[in-house]
Amino acid sequence: MDIDNRSYTLFFIGAAAGVTAVLGGVILAFGGVLAGVALIIAAVVALVVLRDIEAGFWSVIGVICLLPFATLPFDIGLIPTFLDMAQAAVVGVWALGIITGRQRTIVVTPITIPLLLFMITAVFSFIFGLGNGPLTPTLLRKFAELILSIFFVLVVIDYASTWHKLNRLVRAMLIAGAAGSFLAIALWVLPEQMANDALNLLTRIGYPGGWIIRYIEENPALAERAIGTAVDPNVLGGLLLMIGSLSGAQLVAKRPLFSKWATWSIFGLIIVALILTFSRGAMLGLIAGLGFIALMRYRRLIPYMIVGGLLMLFLPFMQSYIARFTAGFLNQDLATQMRWGEYKDALILIGRYPIFGVGFAGTPDIDIYLAVANVYLTIAGAMGIVGLLAFTAVIVTVFVYAFNNRHYFKRDGNEQADAIWLGLHAALVGGLAAGVFDHYLFNLEFQHAVAVFWLFIGLAVSATRLGEDNRLGKKRV
Repeated sequence: MDIDNRSYTLFFIGAAAGVTAVLGGVILAFGGVLAGVALIIAAVVALVVLRDIEAGFWSVIGVICLLPFATLPFDIGLIPTFLDMAQAAVVGVWALGIITGRQRTIVVTPITIPLLLFMITAVFSFIFGLGNGPLTPTLLRKFAELILSIFFVLVVIDYASTWHKLNRLVRAMLIAGAAGSFLAIALWVLPEQMANDALNLLTRIGYPGGWIIRYIEENPALAERAIGTAVDPNVLGGLLLMIGSLSGAQLVAKRPLFSKWATWSIFGLIIVALILTFSRGAMLGLIAGLGFIALMRYRRLIPYMIVGGLLMLFLPFMQSYIARFTAGFLNQDLATQMRWGEYKDALILIGRYPIFGVGFAGTPDIDIYLAVANVYLTIAGAMGIVGLLAFTAVIVTVFVYAFNNRHYFKRDGNEQADAIWLGLHAALVGGLAAGVFDHYLFNLEFQHAVAVFWLFIGLAVSATRLGEDNRLGKKRV
């Protein structure tokens, strides 16, 4: 019997609502109110994504910025995260459009081949290294999340085929970043016990419990570090530096995406939250991102940036921050000393297994380990020199592609497009600079940090492609 589209849709929604109601009742009985609400929200989001893929992208961005560690409140052999579901829903809807013929073409850019080669290298290293540790469902899920985040680049590029679509995604990123910053500041301002109790409420949806508040050098006698809902202050800093670089370009744009007061509010919230993380790597990354914007377009601002930086050195509330920077540069604090030790051990690992690394399951020798606070050494350790070269090829392709099409953004007179293109690439510059001091951009334990980095790559390439099309006369509004 044939069922028309309307009847099929109504049947599907009704069935989904019934299943959701039953599962929601069971989880409310055994998992509590928060767990039940989480499931209902997840089901609603899934239905919305099936009807509008853009809502799926918003969900991905929202989860990354606000609930990055949230998981389903039940175990199905493994425990999917909210981000798993959001990304999988977007990829599923995108693939369904191709399978059903609603979408007849796939956008291909210069990054496509090096990106696929990087993914293949990662899969090979994963399989090659399985002898170094057990293949657990958790490891398999986390590696699948890594591959999904990298593949997501292609979906973003294919979707953001007009300036209108790209602008909306960038707006969503800025709003979610500001919201996450506000939440981080609010939790930092609250009394520590109250903030910790609030964060412990999230244990129902997969967050760690116990004492979550973080301090400099893990010493409660030192300053508290802002973590928001990102759990780790350095990971939060990594997210904020990229969105901060993106919003920094909006500050100097003649046609920003938001009004001037809204743009300054977004930037201000992000900067305050970033400062409160006390993440030196993230702050240096932000400086690199903003410096990229100044060098590329606004060299006249460099003296003002220098003067502003010098003035900040004398502000009373910045003294402890500056002292932490100074201690790091002079190798006088524990964190910096530990980093040097990790770098040395990582080079030993790479020297022993230089071609394809040791994979992602573990290390074959008891005296070496994978954890190192440097994204490039992390990639080389897990995937070898081949993997690091493949990653480098992806990054070089992104920036060569951008450089070859920079004249459109500089001369066309489209100030709004120029600010978006510039901000997205500044975010990547900042993230890559911060990667020298931390490894969260390629760490299986921080899925959202990996996802946001590759999301920015997809958005940046999309902006360059749209500029290239306009330069060639293919106007895409």
